[in-house]
Amino acid sequence: MTEIVVRDIDPVLSERIARVAQARGWTMQDALVHLLEQGLFACEAELAARFNDSDAQALQEAIAALEGIPSDPGFSLIGRLETSNG
Repeated sequence: MTEIVVRDIDPVLSERIARVAQARGWTMQDALVHLLEQGLFACEAELAARFNDSDAQALQEAIAALEGIPSDPGFSLIGRLETSNG
C-alpha cells in the first residue's frame, strides 16, 4: 500500500485522527485510509443527491402539474392536507 504523508496538518486535526486510531486499534496509516474512504463516500453521496438544472426544472414542472389537479373525493386527495380557513 502507498504510504500516506500529511504535511502541515493542524495539531487539533492530527490529535483527532490519533484518537480515532487508538480507539479502533488502528495504526495512523490505517486510520488515515479509513477516514479518507469514509469522507469520500460522504462527499460522493452528497454530490449524487443533487439535481442538475434540467432535472430540477423537470421536478418543479411535475410538482406544479400535480398541484394543479382539482380536488375530488378520490385519488387526487392522496398526500394532500386539508386546510381550515377559520
